[in-house]
Amino acid sequence: MKRISIIAAICLFALATHAQKRGNKITITPKAIGTETKVATEVSIKSGWRSARVTTPDGQPVPCQLDDLNGDGSPDVVFFFGEAGKRHVITLSKDLPQETYEPQVYAELMLTNKKIKEENKQDLYISQLTVDNGTNPYWMLHHHGAAFENEQVAYRIYFDHRQTVDIYGKYRKGLELRQTQFYPDAEQKANGFGDDVLWVGQTLGLGTLRGWDGSKPLMLTDVEHRSQRIVARGPLRTIVEVKDEGWTVVPRSGNDTPNTQHPSPNTSTPITMTALYTLNAGDRHCTVDIRFEGDADSREFVTGLINVKNSTEHSDGKGLRACWGTDWPVSAKDSVGHKRETVGLGIYIPEEYVVSQQPANKDNYPIVVRPRHNHLRYFITFYSANESWGFKSDDEWYRYLEEWKKTVR
Repeated sequence: MKRISIIAAICLFALATHAQKRGNKITITPKAIGTETKVATEVSIKSGWRSARVTTPDGQPVPCQLDDLNGDGSPDVVFFFGEAGKRHVITLSKDLPQETYEPQVYAELMLTNKKIKEENKQDLYISQLTVDNGTNPYWMLHHHGAAFENEQVAYRIYFDHRQTVDIYGKYRKGLELRQTQFYPDAEQKANGFGDDVLWVGQTLGLGTLRGWDGSKPLMLTDVEHRSQRIVARGPLRTIVEVKDEGWTVVPRSGNDTPNTQHPSPNTSTPITMTALYTLNAGDRHCTVDIRFEGDADSREFVTGLINVKNSTEHSDGKGLRACWGTDWPVSAKDSVGHKRETVGLGIYIPEEYVVSQQPANKDNYPIVVRPRHNHLRYFITFYSANESWGFKSDDEWYRYLEEWKKTVR
């Protein structure tokens, strides 16, 4: 089996064997997780700092980035890949600009420019968008929502009542979305650029979270305010926030009718859900971190995987579920210029959140979940058979996922 390189995301107090803060300097020693030597390190800082510089004991610079997670306009964390067991010094400044580093990730959120016909030459970049109840910006947004990538994989999240997580597979490693904008033209395809490799429709796609009425998923139809925001653009990680304010899980109107025989408690009382999708450089997986406001702990939700046509399934019955199959990546009417795509999908949900693993149906491999302390965290990952460096069979993919689960757990 190929060696698995997974970088664990850990906060300051969980990873430091020794951490000190003095003035504008923080000294920290990342702790090894498993056999990894590089540890994704996130350090909280007070507001007001303009830049950060990270160095090793011998003065060698370490690429880092400042992120504003709470959106107040001031950075609140420093993020870098630290070398386990070695002391690192973070120097903060209120005057110096942040140093730039070679980007290893990329993210974009775009409006569609009606004056530009080419799908890979759009130019209306935005950082965030919020819409009111009843407004659907799906067709106004290029690639229908935020898209983000590292050198191995790319994801997008639909900005509508589905909020489906979709995927883009690559033939070679590298950043592509700035050039293809999720829709490569014929010349780019001929030159080895990647493409959309999964048709998701109304399914759960890859790890989409929805309501649960006891028998089927419920779309996010009744939401007072729906938002997407690019929280971090790199160079080492990208974070996309999806926020649903005032979500009435059981809609007051529409086609979704709750299961009155097995209802989820208090689903008629609105809640607010904020999901962060984090993709680190070097990782195949994306971390989904969800916070709720309101009574979410008494409710049940559902996530899981699309049932790819003719797919095989793998599960350990303890939060890990996966499939491997081949299907058209678009609807039948759009299939011209496309080929059938083989993908491997995987999701791992820590057992404390899992209520039940539901039997597969024609659309999905569902897993019913419940938050704890208004919090839910899980991990999603995928493989495209187009990759020159990937896996050759479903067995190999499933073996990889068993090891992957041990690391992210």
